[in-house]
Amino acid sequence: MVRLIAFWTCMTLTATAAAQEFCQTYRLVYQTVYDQQQVNAYRIETETVFDEQRQTSFRPVWETEMRERRFTVARPVTETSEREERYKVMRPVWETQVRDSSYDVVRTIPETSEREERFMVARPVIETQEREERFTVRRQVVETAERDEATAVVEPVTTFRTNFVDQGTFVDQQVVTPGPVRNRLRWLPGACAVDPLTGASSFNRAGLAWVPEAAPAVVTVNRVWAPNVVAQQVPQTTYVQRIVTRKVPVQVARCVDEEVVRRVPVQVQRMVQEEQVRRVPVTTYRQVVERVAQQTPVQVCKMVEEEVVRRIPVTTCRMVTEERVEQIPVQVCKMVAFEQTFRVPRVVERRVPVTYTQQVPRMVVMRVPIDPCGTPAPCCGTSEMVAAPAVMIPSAVPAPSGTLRQQNLPTPAAPQSRGSDNDRRDSDRPEGNRGGADQRPSLNPSEKIGPVDEEADGAKPDAT
Repeated sequence: MVRLIAFWTCMTLTATAAAQEFCQTYRLVYQTVYDQQQVNAYRIETETVFDEQRQTSFRPVWETEMRERRFTVARPVTETSEREERYKVMRPVWETQVRDSSYDVVRTIPETSEREERFMVARPVIETQEREERFTVRRQVVETAERDEATAVVEPVTTFRTNFVDQGTFVDQQVVTPGPVRNRLRWLPGACAVDPLTGASSFNRAGLAWVPEAAPAVVTVNRVWAPNVVAQQVPQTTYVQRIVTRKVPVQVARCVDEEVVRRVPVQVQRMVQEEQVRRVPVTTYRQVVERVAQQTPVQVCKMVEEEVVRRIPVTTCRMVTEERVEQIPVQVCKMVAFEQTFRVPRVVERRVPVTYTQQVPRMVVMRVPIDPCGTPAPCCGTSEMVAAPAVMIPSAVPAPSGTLRQQNLPTPAAPQSRGSDNDRRDSDRPEGNRGGADQRPSLNPSEKIGPVDEEADGAKPDAT
């Protein structure tokens, strides 16, 4: 009985699972797969090549040579002669004379007498008086006042500065060099010609003549930098100080002067004048003049004028011119030619083959089983994703170029959408293109996306 109940339970569970598998619904999931692709390109590299050129230059060479210079020199010649000079001289003559040198002698005689002398004497007298004394007293008074306080504030100021940037490029410029002119022997037909000197016309016969001919011109291409100066406005921020004034209350203490009067007793001393009389002895001196006679011999000098003749030597200098010759060294500059070789740089471009890898996106559509509530339904205890056939769908965003592909930039994928029942019916494809939800698509496009669970997939061939 127990075995029968167990068999019946197994059959019921199997029928329920088959009914659930028969009504299973799916949702289409889009995934972006990137394939690696090798791309060949060329990279331009520049190289500086130096060409050697020879040039003839001149350098100065200094040499010393002797040159003859003639000049005239004035030489002094000295001659001595005598001249006669007459002048007058004062000669002294001494004589003895007697002079009266009498003199007066003054003699002093003293005399004594008395005289009455009156004089004033100051006697001190002390008195007590009251004096009014005035003095100033300072009293402190506190007041509240407002004071202007200046504060420096830094503010940003943005200005624009014009920068000139050279955005020019290299331009190929053709230079035409005319060919050299050479004389060639050519046949000239007969023609009339006019003589430029006489103006007469004459006929020139046909024959061979030398005719100047120019060789073909040579065209060279030079790479020249073409400047393109562009003005750009560059913002720059500077900080400017600004003075801000504010009112600040301040306690101000000031002193007020007050005048105070007080009476002070003072001892005053005054002088009283008194007249006094006294007798003073006086000595008087009287002078008496006496005459003293005296005779003195005196030597007297007289100047007598005489004429004197003398001979004075005189030296005379005269200039005599002479011609002299001297040798002078002179520095002479001569230009000597020499050849020098210098290198002229030029830029040569060459292309180098480069191989890089880029990623090409493609879209892969997969079916995910869902329950009636729209959430992925578990199957046999695990989440299962049934892969739809691999369909190549172009991406909404074009694939980047080879240069950007080297940076491995991501490509946005197409939005996911849920398919209807009709879409799920029409998406029946061979089993070889199915894949699981947790299986990542291969990056190699030659590989096929296989199912995750082959046994589960084989057990449900008629899920749709």
